[in-house]
Amino acid sequence: MSRRRVDPKPEPVKTSRGQARGRRAARPAEVATITVDRPHGLAVLSHSDRRLIAIVMGISISAGILHNTTGNPVLAFLAATIALGAIARLVVRSVEAISDRLGRGANGLLQSLLGNLPEIFVILFALRAGLYEIVKATIVGSIIANILLVMGIAFVVGGRKFGRQSFNVAAARQLSMLLALSVFALAIPSLTASFNSPAVEFEREVTVIISLLLIVLFLASIPDTIRNASHESPVTGTREALAAASEVDEHGQWPLNIAMLMVLVATIGSLVVSSWFVDELPTAMASLGISEAFAGLIIVALASNAVESFVGVQLASKNQQSYAMQIILQSPVQVAMIVAPLIALAAPLVGAATFTLVLSPLLLGVMFMAVFIAIIVVSDGESTWFEGAALITLYLGIATAFWWG
Repeated sequence: MSRRRVDPKPEPVKTSRGQARGRRAARPAEVATITVDRPHGLAVLSHSDRRLIAIVMGISISAGILHNTTGNPVLAFLAATIALGAIARLVVRSVEAISDRLGRGANGLLQSLLGNLPEIFVILFALRAGLYEIVKATIVGSIIANILLVMGIAFVVGGRKFGRQSFNVAAARQLSMLLALSVFALAIPSLTASFNSPAVEFEREVTVIISLLLIVLFLASIPDTIRNASHESPVTGTREALAAASEVDEHGQWPLNIAMLMVLVATIGSLVVSSWFVDELPTAMASLGISEAFAGLIIVALASNAVESFVGVQLASKNQQSYAMQIILQSPVQVAMIVAPLIALAAPLVGAATFTLVLSPLLLGVMFMAVFIAIIVVSDGESTWFEGAALITLYLGIATAFWWG
């Protein structure tokens, strides 16, 4: 009898009908069941996000304790200053997270409207306290700090690491020219007073009209800011620059509800800390011998506005100088076109109905100087570390001139 060679097969396992029926029923479930662990709540935040929130909470709590005790007023003021800068950074990060969900086109608009809230709150509290000179110096200080100090540091950091750096001269020129036009419009009330024109008796009216015109100009930029086909905005620069700034510190993909919650928390925090900051400001100035002009031009401006622009320094350190220039220049544009006009229009709401944008000759002069330098610096499309050192030197020289008032 012949035998056929066959491949060996595993012995079938004898099972009862119930076991077989159960095994057949369980098999699809084993294939289809996939378990995915999704983070919930604040677990979606990255390590840097949680670190930033912890810093904000820790410093804010410390500032609150120092403010509500009879301790050292200078220490309380310093704590409020650091907390204000940290909260300003948290506002920017939260707005970036919202724009990730709503689309990059909304990023520039949201940054323009919400990113400046800490500075606006500080200025409004200062106006309510009657610190008009500090307010005017803060507006000018926010403009020159970004142009001279932040840009200077970016040039030094990038230049020392990569040598001569090039950037997109077209986008930088657009922002620098828009900055010049906005600042020149902002200076009209001061010029009418300086030259003793017939409009000098209507300083408040001139301030309101100029503020409304600048706000209308900003509103006209919104459609391009949201959906320009060339990915450019006349106020905030290119969307690519905003995306690069968002990716400097990776914040991950926040759920929209978490991002909105963070914006709300940061807004409330900036409102409360701004109140503490302004309450401690007069006592701290008296203790340190600081003039109102220096406090507004340097301390308040850096704490409430320029901190958020230091992301431009991080971009320069990664050899992304084109994006760095756009991020740095967009901030003074927003101050001149949005923050200052909004403050002037809202002044009567906080009991400062007589507030105007008439600046002292020295404030007006340093503001014009900074704008002129911005136009010159971007004209060749290149930067070096020595140019940055010169910008920082000029900023320190201006600060020295305002130390005594």
